Amino acid sequence: MKLYVTPGSPYARMVRIVVLEKGLESQVEIVGAQTRVTDSPYYAINPSGRVPFLLRDDGIGMEESALICTYLDELNGDPVLRPSGGRDAWEARRLEALARSLLDGLAVWARETARPETERSPRVILHERARAQRMTDLWETAIDGASIHGGLDMGQITLACALDLEGRIPDFGWRSGHPRLDAWFGRIAARPSFRATATRPA
Repeated sequence: MKLYVTPGSPYARMVRIVVLEKGLESQVEIVGAQTRVTDSPYYAINPSGRVPFLLRDDGIGMEESALICTYLDELNGDPVLRPSGGRDAWEARRLEALARSLLDGLAVWARETARPETERSPRVILHERARAQRMTDLWETAIDGASIHGGLDMGQITLACALDLEGRIPDFGWRSGHPRLDAWFGRIAARPSFRATATRPA
């Protein structure tokens, strides 16, 4: 299989982490995709131009990080990144949704700050900065949840990839005032899969 990614995409990073955590390196080839340019050859592979994109061995393509992560987790018949059912499963999914909300807002903020200064929207940046503050305040409390301290799951992967966007968003100073979240992140960031997929030195 081929997994199309860009180095800076936190969504692609999530899938790359799953590949490593599941030991699928020999089954999944990581391929760099050229996006947001006119007439990129990648558009013939994935017309939407988005990443990540998994091209399976049967020629079928899969888009959207959560879908791809679930597919890869279940590929060998031993899924471990999502609880199978019951109250614990719903709590894990609730926390994953909270993490995804933070990640989605930060991705908008990161894209906006990557634009030339004259093309940035101060209103969008202000909105996403405020959202990130509210969400990290919430996570400072939510991080005490039992499932977020259990075995690695998609909620933890999503949250860690979101928090690590501080490297691309200079004004995202989430560590101040969030000691429990900072301590949790330090443990996750030390995992080999996170270190191997970091876009800057750990």
